[in-house]
Amino acid sequence: MSTISLNSVSQPHRRQLFLQGTLAMIPLSIAVIPWGLLAGSFAIEAGLTSWESQALSAILFAGSAQLVATGMLKAGASLATMLLATFFITSRHLLYSVSMRSKISPLPLKWRLALGFLLTDELFAICGQQSDKQFDRWYALGAGLSFYLCWNLATLVGIVAGSYIPAMNELGLEFAVAATFIAIVIPNIKSSPVLISVLVALVLSVLSSHLGIESGLMIASVGGMVAGYLAETLKGAK
Repeated sequence: MSTISLNSVSQPHRRQLFLQGTLAMIPLSIAVIPWGLLAGSFAIEAGLTSWESQALSAILFAGSAQLVATGMLKAGASLATMLLATFFITSRHLLYSVSMRSKISPLPLKWRLALGFLLTDELFAICGQQSDKQFDRWYALGAGLSFYLCWNLATLVGIVAGSYIPAMNELGLEFAVAATFIAIVIPNIKSSPVLISVLVALVLSVLSSHLGIESGLMIASVGGMVAGYLAETLKGAK
């Protein structure tokens, strides 16, 4: 009797938390729609079938890695090269997972697998700053799953549009990539080490792009992390 009563009370609370997570993710879900359109249309242009293009979003579920992989596929790169590039591009998720380990590790395996798969830049922006007490699995699931569905729906529309609208990737949709990351990064600049990290990464990425350095993304990422770490260390030493 007590168990049944407890479950009947907790069920609406779970739905409420799930809905709250979904609502919190809406701005980022909307911001990523042009990015999804671009990913879907670009995959079609690269020669993939509609099923293969959709599978990229459903299985890989990594916008920047998808765009790079399809671009390399179009250029005739080898599978090993594409896998290596994808590994480096998505390596930041390792840092996300380490940062959120204390929140997710106590959960059952099915929850760790589900939230691990749904862990994106956007989900980390929503839940990464929460304390262990603030974090709730249902809230995170609502945020992550709603974003996953939005990304795949946007990709599907991009696939259909890419089949009928030629050179859709020339419409300027790639700005959505930068806009999404700006929306994620700016609200999290709350200390001088974070600001220094962002500025160093920005300068290195622009400089690498100007010089035509292909590994500019990794250089900017590592440079930003090192700068932030040093600034945090010096700040703590004072």
